[in-house]
Amino acid sequence: MTGDRKHLVAAALALAATLTSAAAAYAAPVASAPVSSAPAVASAPVRALDRIAHPLRSTEPGTGTADLQALGVMVGDAKVVGVGEATHGSHEFFALKDRLFRYLVEQRGFTTFALEISWSAGLRIDDYIQHGDSDARRVVHEVMAGSPWDREEFVTLVQWMRDRNRQHPERPVHFLGDDIGAPSLDERVFDNVTDYVSRTHPESLPRLNELLTGLRPLDDAIAYLGRPLAERQQNAARAQQVLEWVQRESSGGGKGAEFALQNARNIAQTYTFLTLDPGDQKSLTAMERYRDQVMAETTAWWQRHTGSRILLSAHNDHAGYAASDPTTYPKTQGAFLRDTLGADYLAVGTTFDQGSFLSKDEALGGAWKKFTVDAAGPGTNEYTLDQVRYRDYYADLRKSPAAARSWLAVPRPTHSIGTRYPNDKTPEIAIGRTYDVLIHLHTVQAASALGPQREPSA
Repeated sequence: MTGDRKHLVAAALALAATLTSAAAAYAAPVASAPVSSAPAVASAPVRALDRIAHPLRSTEPGTGTADLQALGVMVGDAKVVGVGEATHGSHEFFALKDRLFRYLVEQRGFTTFALEISWSAGLRIDDYIQHGDSDARRVVHEVMAGSPWDREEFVTLVQWMRDRNRQHPERPVHFLGDDIGAPSLDERVFDNVTDYVSRTHPESLPRLNELLTGLRPLDDAIAYLGRPLAERQQNAARAQQVLEWVQRESSGGGKGAEFALQNARNIAQTYTFLTLDPGDQKSLTAMERYRDQVMAETTAWWQRHTGSRILLSAHNDHAGYAASDPTTYPKTQGAFLRDTLGADYLAVGTTFDQGSFLSKDEALGGAWKKFTVDAAGPGTNEYTLDQVRYRDYYADLRKSPAAARSWLAVPRPTHSIGTRYPNDKTPEIAIGRTYDVLIHLHTVQAASALGPQREPSA
């Protein structure tokens, strides 16, 4: 398989970081730069941004919330707040989301943390958060292995959520995986469907198991893509039959009906996604659009079904209203959610000026490696953003003065780093058209590898 074909397969499957593969090709890995390269006289956009910027005192969870009060006002009554990340492998972005989630839970009534991992992986983590007694590190590694989230920062988040539920069982928090089932579909997704049918329509169970033959389990989506297209299309049709059957039989409601239907929906969505032709750009683009649609639909379903307010964690290219690589990602999860929820969705983007992160120099396989970029150069978004008076800050772009609004409306090169670095294209976005709120960090560092796992208690 050629390097280009490998890249298409990896992007299509969205393995782990699922694949916001656009990278800042204009920024070569070099040593860190001085803290500030701001000119003596601030430009008009910088002066305008100064007027709406609020200082962010820390990205670390557990450091107080006074500096987040203005952000809480920006969140307002939004039911879903999408918080992006400019890289998939920087400590500050991961820690910041943990800090924001704790604040939103404790002071704004949020109860769900959603992440662009598979629905089945989300079920596994949520089960631990509700009931688990083992080491959070072990659970994170089992579920996140090979992904950018197999990191200490996510252990900290998951452990806090578990501890929070023990202390406040009357109002539990939840973890949601909003993505399709690739790279695998956990058996529990199939079991959630068959168990429902066994309870409510036992006479139909043999037919359902017949339809599921050949679909369960899905252990390796990459290997599955090597099967003939006709076979994959036939399996997608069978999965759709399963979904339609559950839709009919669960139409009367009843205990577990909605949950069983969502699991059947995820099976059908996954097998539909896996009918792509990874060697064809048009097919890849269509399927990546479908994937963002699925993530938005799953998040919206969860919000309606549970009534939860949700912090949605994703790469900037999925959380915002437009991607830095529109050829591959023609419509984002954020854009789909805006269509569905309107003002009940808030897109929060993140930027950084310089520092280190984890990525791969191969799209498929390979190890996560540390890369470093110097301070952003003139002509980039970050060059201007880093001249604002605060080292780290956030701003409500919806309230931008005219001088900032016109600057924010122009597409410019930006750091947008997914699971492959560097890449051929220079990503560009118009910040003001892409996000409602922006959080800018001066510097970031690579996320932390997992430490030793503890043995379960006797």
